[in-house]
Amino acid sequence: MRAHTVVYVALAILALAAPILGLYPVFLMKVLCFAMFACAFNLLLGFTKMLSFGHAAYFGSSAYVTGWLVAVNGWGTIEGILAGVAVAMLLGLVIGAIAVRRQGIYFAMITLALAQLVFFVCLQAKFTGGENGLQGIPRGSVFGMIDLGRDKTMYYFVLAVFVAVYILISRIVHSPFGQVLKAIRANEPRAVSIGYEIERYKLAAFVLSASFAGLAGSLKALVLGFATLSDVNQGTSGEVILMTLLGGSGTFLGPVVGANIVVTLQEYLSDLVGAWVSVIIGAIFVVCVMIFRRGFVGEIQRMYAARKRP
Repeated sequence: MRAHTVVYVALAILALAAPILGLYPVFLMKVLCFAMFACAFNLLLGFTKMLSFGHAAYFGSSAYVTGWLVAVNGWGTIEGILAGVAVAMLLGLVIGAIAVRRQGIYFAMITLALAQLVFFVCLQAKFTGGENGLQGIPRGSVFGMIDLGRDKTMYYFVLAVFVAVYILISRIVHSPFGQVLKAIRANEPRAVSIGYEIERYKLAAFVLSASFAGLAGSLKALVLGFATLSDVNQGTSGEVILMTLLGGSGTFLGPVVGANIVVTLQEYLSDLVGAWVSVIIGAIFVVCVMIFRRGFVGEIQRMYAARKRP
């Protein structure tokens, strides 16, 4: 317990001091947005054992809705974010109601197919800007009092939202509802025999995961000032799976670590190796699967637990 406290305190100090230390705030905000996206996906995969191949649909659709409402219709920042999350939640409810009736590869293929449908809707819809996307999305302000135009101010706003989501996901997992999700992950037939209506629990987890993913997408659109088709593309769904497995599925810090690794490699290696960055990330993932089967954080936790055993 002490080790966990020390780690979280150190991370909190580092996060608060990062802009002061000279790190680029926009890059840090991008990392936080994808870390939130990975934590949302981990709620579904790591704690409920449901592998979705279409989580970019909620991430990207929320980014489009928030960007369109803020940039074109003049909505406030908070109102635009809430509207984007509401759309992601509704989309998650519709897709989840269809998908949770199936298991395994059938569940994954349904999420993939419906996510591709969302992609083509975004491609053809006029309000999304098609292949050009939405550009020039303003950050606005928080209730007209805190101007988010400055990078450092926006960074601390995104950091506060990320911490709130992280704590909320932790509370969900440790609640009685989360214990049922863990039971479903461990042995679904046994959970059914006990009397739990597992489809209702799985649907609730799916909707929560979609909502948090939508929140991450809305913040990403505000941070970078644009929303494009890459936000709803299948590649983004693959990236969030990679982040979660690389850091450690079923752990709390794992998705955060995985998002940091993937986004950092994409940011700093793209100028050096160009398109080869995907090959390098893929090679790292293969090595991780072969050596660190539980992900980086999962293996560290396993080794720490082994040292504590008599």
